[in-house]
Amino acid sequence: MSKTFKILSLLLTYPEAELQAVAGELKDILAKEKLVPANCMKGLEGLLDDLAAGDLYDLQERYVLLFDRSRSLSLHLFEHIHGESRDRGQAMVDLAEHYARHGMMLTARELPDYLPLFLEFLSTRPLPEARELLAQPLNVIAALGDRLRKRNSPYAWVLLALEAIAKGKPAKAAVDEILSESEDDPNDLAALDRAW
Repeated sequence: MSKTFKILSLLLTYPEAELQAVAGELKDILAKEKLVPANCMKGLEGLLDDLAAGDLYDLQERYVLLFDRSRSLSLHLFEHIHGESRDRGQAMVDLAEHYARHGMMLTARELPDYLPLFLEFLSTRPLPEARELLAQPLNVIAALGDRLRKRNSPYAWVLLALEAIAKGKPAKAAVDEILSESEDDPNDLAALDRAW
């Protein structure tokens, strides 16, 4: 069981003062576990420094613009695979049942395909199993990382670290298919209304 997955989960959640307060400790834990490769570790340290020193309201606004107002950067994994089809609903039921079989019960407010929740679940599993499970949505993770890199977002390092930790490699054709979907402009409120 790895604290690294729990930390990566925290980094992909809405920034709060509590996260700012423990950023230094999180860097130490990541360095101690050595699960994240050195090149990604530098990027994660930069993100943690940014989160620790930044104005909380600015950090929260940046997060919302990236992840909450852009479907192309949605942290709900099945959105990128199934969109709004019935298949997404069944996939979420199956994932929630998988969590329950391993002792993780969800509240009514939590969607099982939310990447930070998935990472939290992985933090409870033995590392070999966690790496295999992480490889299953790897195409989505790689596509999200690519989109974040193009936006010069420090959050890209979280997705790059996940890609490096997973057992396996993303399929280029599948990643390209996800990336072929048009990207949202988080400042275009009319388009946002139409999309949601």
